[in-house]
Amino acid sequence: MLKTGKKIFYILWGVLLIYFLYSYIKNPEILSVDYIKNWISSYKGHILIVYILISLVRGFFLIPSTPFVIVGALLFPDNLFLVLVISMLGIMLSATSLYYFSDLLGFSEYLEKKYPEKVKKWESKLQSSKATYLVLGWSFFPLVPTDIICYVAGIIKMPFKYMFMGVFIGELVLVSFYIFSGSFLNL
Repeated sequence: MLKTGKKIFYILWGVLLIYFLYSYIKNPEILSVDYIKNWISSYKGHILIVYILISLVRGFFLIPSTPFVIVGALLFPDNLFLVLVISMLGIMLSATSLYYFSDLLGFSEYLEKKYPEKVKKWESKLQSSKATYLVLGWSFFPLVPTDIICYVAGIIKMPFKYMFMGVFIGELVLVSFYIFSGSFLNL
C-alpha cells in the first residue's frame, strides 16, 4: 500500500512540476515580481490569505521564495514584519518537509546507491560540529537553493535542530534584506 501511495505521489508531483515548467517555458514572466504582484492583487478581498497560502505551498514545488518575499514587501509595505513572519513560516515549512520527506519518498536509497562517495562526503561535513554554519552560509547565499541543503541534511540524517537553526538564521538575514530593500522599491 505504501509503494502505491508513493507512486501516486510521484506521479502527481511530477505532473504538477511538468505543468509549472511548461507554464514557465510558455510564459517566463510568471516568476517575475510584477506578474506575481498583479496575480495576487487580482484577489483583492482575499489578498493576504492568498499570499499566506502561496508562501506556505510554494516550497512543495521547489519554487524559490525570493520573488514572493519581494512581492509581499511591495503588497504590504505597512506590514513588513507580517511579511517577514509569513515568509519565514513558508521557508521553514518547506525546509522541514524536505528534511523529513527525503527519506520517506525513498530518494536517500537511490542517492546512496548511485553516489555513495558524495553521500559519505556530505555526511561527514554535515555531521561535524560546524555543520550549522555550513547550512547557515548555504541558506544565506542567494544563488543556491536552500531546498538542496535541507534535502541532503535529511538524507544523511543531520540532526534536525542544526539544520533548522542554520536555515532559520541564514534565511532570516536574507529575507529581511529582501523585504526592506523591496519596500524601498515601493516608494
